[in-house]
Amino acid sequence: MTESMNVFDRRLVRRHRDRAAANLGAHDFLFREVAERLADRLDDITRKFPHALDLGCHGGETAAALRGRGGIETLVQCDLSTAMALQASANSHATVVADEELLPFAPESFGLVISNLSLHWVNDLPGCLLQIRHCLKPDGLLLAAMLGGDTLQELRQSLMEAELAETGGVSPRLSPFADLRDAGGLLQRAGFALPVIDGDRLTVSYPDILKLMHDLRGMGETNAVRARTSRPVSRAVAARADEIYRQRFGDGAGRLAATFQVIYLTAWAPAAGQQRALAPGSARTRLADALGTAEMSAGDKARPR
Repeated sequence: MTESMNVFDRRLVRRHRDRAAANLGAHDFLFREVAERLADRLDDITRKFPHALDLGCHGGETAAALRGRGGIETLVQCDLSTAMALQASANSHATVVADEELLPFAPESFGLVISNLSLHWVNDLPGCLLQIRHCLKPDGLLLAAMLGGDTLQELRQSLMEAELAETGGVSPRLSPFADLRDAGGLLQRAGFALPVIDGDRLTVSYPDILKLMHDLRGMGETNAVRARTSRPVSRAVAARADEIYRQRFGDGAGRLAATFQVIYLTAWAPAAGQQRALAPGSARTRLADALGTAEMSAGDKARPR
């Protein structure tokens, strides 16, 4: 693995999840919400998936949301954290402790791989997606959600400005996240067919910046960047960051808005006879004709009538 792909300390990611597992139920609102949205997307697909993998299962929120949907008969849960896997195993599904970067599953093991807010901690995401494709049956489905680059932009900006003002320098306090525009290319590099990428934003309000940071710790979602500083956020920096946060992102009623951008990945393992997107320029009907409008070249300007 190259240094550019080695952004996250995976052992620290595991420790964060292990630490969060015991009290996850008090902080798992985001996992539960996105699990329901993933399950709703599965409802829109008429195919059945008897054998499925929940990759990065946390405390079993996705299994609870699925409740047998999608024709799933056997669900295997998998998490990097032993403590999370043990908690998820209470729902009676088979559970495995394994790293998303080193999947232990045989080729063509599953008809569906579903992943809820876990892949944004993977260093080699193209390599992970390739492994997922290999463990999917032909025409198997990947349905995943991961945090995107606009996540916690308010907190990121406030902490950077506060630390710069208080110490004269900045250090990475929040992990970087994937860009929505890059996700489709990553799926194609991994050999997936018919990729569809979209996203939405969830906004959560907090009384202060410390409660937000407490929630992130409770979810196991705190900073795991290798280049992070070992120094905790000082009281002075936290107080200045809270002040900046309130000035720029407060709602006027004492609450602070926190954005979570969720990127959804939907793609299929290649298979013979599978539907394929048409090549550019192969359409037989002009869009202008279908819309009943006049076609205009990119260089032309509309003339007033």
